Amino acid sequence: MIHCSSLGKTALLIAMAEGNETEDFVLSAKEKGFEVVTGKVGSMDVQKIIAAVETAAKRGGLTDDSYRSQHALYHAILDALQGLGRGPLQLGNILRTVGLRFAVVKGPRTMEEFDDLWIAVSMYGMIGAPIKGHEHEVCGLGVNHL
Repeated sequence: MIHCSSLGKTALLIAMAEGNETEDFVLSAKEKGFEVVTGKVGSMDVQKIIAAVETAAKRGGLTDDSYRSQHALYHAILDALQGLGRGPLQLGNILRTVGLRFAVVKGPRTMEEFDDLWIAVSMYGMIGAPIKGHEHEVCGLGVNHL
């Protein structure tokens, strides 16, 4: 059993997991009552990254059509992107690209608090010039109250 004690840690572990580990982390998170979706995105366009995460969350039932739900997800995505870019993320306009795995996790902030819902977005992957071998690892996390 994998120890996932908080929403953010759970999201990061899932995004950073490799191969079959990912399924184990997702299963463990769901057993603890978290809702989870995962995905991959590669782009030089920040809007495409945002759209991929929003689409996965919507299809996975983690968000609905309410403004509150979409707004919380959007800000969690922006916070995660800040972590990737060490500040405001710029990609294509400065010839940078990313290849990322992401996780969106919805549930209580910690396993001790069950009265509020939060949403976390984590991203892990590579960023760099669009030339193989000119990239390095990055990760980002955003957590927002629903």
